[in-house]
Amino acid sequence: MRNLGYSEVMSAVAPRVAVDALREVLLDGFDPATDPHRQKVALPHGEIHLLPSALDGAVGVKVLGIQPAGSTVDVPLVQGSYLLMGGETLTPEVVMDAAALTEIRTPAVAVAGVLDRLRAASEPLECVIVGAGVQGRAHARTVVDVLEGVREVLVTFVSRSKPVDLPHPWVESGSAEADEVLRRAGLVVVATSAGEPVVVDRQLRADATVLAVGAHTVDTRELHEDVLRGAQVLVEDVEAARREAGDVAIAVEKGALAWEDAATMAEVVRGDVALDPARRVVFKTVGMPWEDLAVARVVASQAPAALK
Repeated sequence: MRNLGYSEVMSAVAPRVAVDALREVLLDGFDPATDPHRQKVALPHGEIHLLPSALDGAVGVKVLGIQPAGSTVDVPLVQGSYLLMGGETLTPEVVMDAAALTEIRTPAVAVAGVLDRLRAASEPLECVIVGAGVQGRAHARTVVDVLEGVREVLVTFVSRSKPVDLPHPWVESGSAEADEVLRRAGLVVVATSAGEPVVVDRQLRADATVLAVGAHTVDTRELHEDVLRGAQVLVEDVEAARREAGDVAIAVEKGALAWEDAATMAEVVRGDVALDPARRVVFKTVGMPWEDLAVARVVASQAPAALK
């Protein structure tokens, strides 16, 4: 059985390849509503998350260990492995680093849902990323890669403190400069660990595309409900959003929108729902098992076969 570590997974596929792999699954007719639910198992210290899925010719499961809030243990917040198996034999074939897989998959999902909208124009795109951690940087790489040769991308990061070795301009969150760059941005990515809103309506353009990827429980959110009010709201799957997407669930609870107003990623990718260029679009993602499997298949197919 092949074992792919962090660097092997990260170097196996370009971001645009992961984006295309996800869109291809949906274009081939897969229904995310049929995907197994993420399973969360409480432990004396933290949780284990299990994300199993099956697509044509492959089966896989991601196993994550999640540190509890306030943990002082000097390890990453999320650790784990992904096991890829044969679709019929269920024989283990590849085990790969789950943190790397998630780092590729999460921005690929967010961008895949709005790719046509991002590629519909040729003028430079001002992209502001709120949060300068692993996922913020991963989203910057993905947006730049998928728009290479289509339009220039100008990335600015907004966070509480300036990160080390950040290859893009940075402004401090809560500052006048942060409000200014947010008001100009055509694309805003919110990838923080916040449980309460860090972006509000007055900071955004009426036609901005907003990708909310940080909060992943039904009672946490990064966006104020007014960001979603009047916007076209997308989710990966409505039932998954009901379970895990606090940004949307809280907005529904506060009357900013109704669940029936939310469109799905599949509807947009397949062209069944058109995104209005004059309206704000908010795509809230929580991560689903089929997405990990779709990207893991591509990683396994492109990683050097000599790695055992």
